[in-house]
Amino acid sequence: MLSPAVRSIAYYTVAELLTNIVKHAGASGAYVLVDLPDPHTLHLRVRDDGCGGAVVVTGGTDGRRTGLAGLTERVATVDGAFHLTSPPDGPTVVDVTLPTQTRP
Repeated sequence: MLSPAVRSIAYYTVAELLTNIVKHAGASGAYVLVDLPDPHTLHLRVRDDGCGGAVVVTGGTDGRRTGLAGLTERVATVDGAFHLTSPPDGPTVVDVTLPTQTRP
């Protein structure tokens, strides 16, 4: 069973990634994989066949950041991991690993 915080983060992350695909990827398809490889771990994978080139921008001298940076921060709040692979010409693949329970 997932804690309410993890459930919320998982839902929001997948929804935001799918929104990004629609807005930016020019993809003809996408898929979402949800897996519980063990009782303590939730794994999410969101993949598209779009143009690629997605990056996590966390700041800099101009203060720019992307929505992907916000997702990485949200995942990190429960000690999760966010991994983006998005070479030019795609595909873009995001793997997110979350604990099923938050720490007390």
